[in-house]
Amino acid sequence: MMSKFAFPPSIKSRPVWGTFEARQGPAHLFIADAQGGEAILDVATPDLMASGHIIYIPRGTDFAGKLRALNPAQFYEGPSYAAAVSRIRRTLQDAKMGLQVYLAGTEGLMGQAMLEVTQAGIPHAAIQTEHRGSTARRMQCVHCKGFTEDVETYPFQCSHCGLNLFVRDHYSRRLAAYQAVCIDAEDPGNVPAPKGIYE
Repeated sequence: MMSKFAFPPSIKSRPVWGTFEARQGPAHLFIADAQGGEAILDVATPDLMASGHIIYIPRGTDFAGKLRALNPAQFYEGPSYAAAVSRIRRTLQDAKMGLQVYLAGTEGLMGQAMLEVTQAGIPHAAIQTEHRGSTARRMQCVHCKGFTEDVETYPFQCSHCGLNLFVRDHYSRRLAAYQAVCIDAEDPGNVPAPKGIYE
């Protein structure tokens, strides 16, 4: 299965993801989930791995063994982003000047990790991203402020307040989530059949 997706043109607030390139630096932090492991495998060199720290969330994929085989200086495999975030924060807290950061996989992971990395003061020029795998979105309901992970269709039902929500392309970097609004506010119960976000 091809893990790269060509996102259609959209509004300016939606993130644009890049492609990894190996960079010079005293240390390299890789944070990835699912097929994001492929992006690390594509860019990895022995030099990068000698000072590389991989934080990886498999999400049902089988790249962990191949990533371990790269012999990074440090490797962490976690069950979820929530489980990995304390390690990410600690790594960033201990980071030295010149750290290069590589974020890969789903938009949900990259957005949340980007928030941690920028809050830690890492300059944007030292951060690379590469989308791989699922195009599901991390959504925030603008009505109840609850977050729903891995939304692939719209309308969808908010996992917190139960409203039928329309998936917007508007993205909040501060929240690392797309925004969703009630689709049947003016005509309750008039909800179209769900379809894929990129259909």
